[in-house]
Amino acid sequence: MGAENQDTNHLSSVKNALRILRSFTVDEPEKKVSDLSVSLGLNKSTVSRTMATLASEGFVYKDPETKKYRLGFSILSLSGIVNTTMDVYRESIQTLNKLVETTGETAHLSIIDQLEVIYLQKVECNHPVRFLTHVGRRNPLYCTSSGKVLLAYCQDEDLLEQVIQQGLNRFTKNTITDPQKLREQLKEIQKNGYAYSSEEYREGVNSIAAPVYDYRGKVIAALAVVGPKQRIPSQKINNIAKKVIYAASEISAKMGYR
Repeated sequence: MGAENQDTNHLSSVKNALRILRSFTVDEPEKKVSDLSVSLGLNKSTVSRTMATLASEGFVYKDPETKKYRLGFSILSLSGIVNTTMDVYRESIQTLNKLVETTGETAHLSIIDQLEVIYLQKVECNHPVRFLTHVGRRNPLYCTSSGKVLLAYCQDEDLLEQVIQQGLNRFTKNTITDPQKLREQLKEIQKNGYAYSSEEYREGVNSIAAPVYDYRGKVIAALAVVGPKQRIPSQKINNIAKKVIYAASEISAKMGYR
């Protein structure tokens, strides 16, 4: 019994550490122990002990003046290993650069992580006015073009239901919050081979995404271009979508898809 309790406590500590690390985002890169305690529902003492351990291993850093924590360089080294070992990451950069040249807009590659879309790779355009995103940023699946592509082609039949059960929160007046309308749009995406998001997540921002396949014919990522609505209006959807689809097929071919 004693050994079992020790194992359970150890697993609980590991889970708490992982939850804490995942709570840091681009929008909230720094947090205090009290912030983490409230947002994660953990005792302050538990958070303090966990943060001290993570800091000793270089996974977080504590600012001595503000008392806030931020992610440390040990995280950066791990992310570098993940990126360099993922084939789709290595094979996409050249295509992303070409897509930016042909469309004039920022391009990025995304994958599913749990119930969110996470940006794996990006190349920014040269326009002074452009949509700034970050590698590692997480966004909802149901109101971004990349997320909707990944949802539409996902082989996990339960994923959509999990997203719906989690709640289709409204971010703009164009956000789809009706589950039936979302299902209908996902079917349309499968029919067209691409997704279009018109100010569904951010006001004034439109995007177009297409699926990337691997050698098994499984969709493993989404390739998208994103920019101001004035430069990606509805009149240009077909023209831009063709370029995105072609670029996505180019990456798919590199991944062994035929």
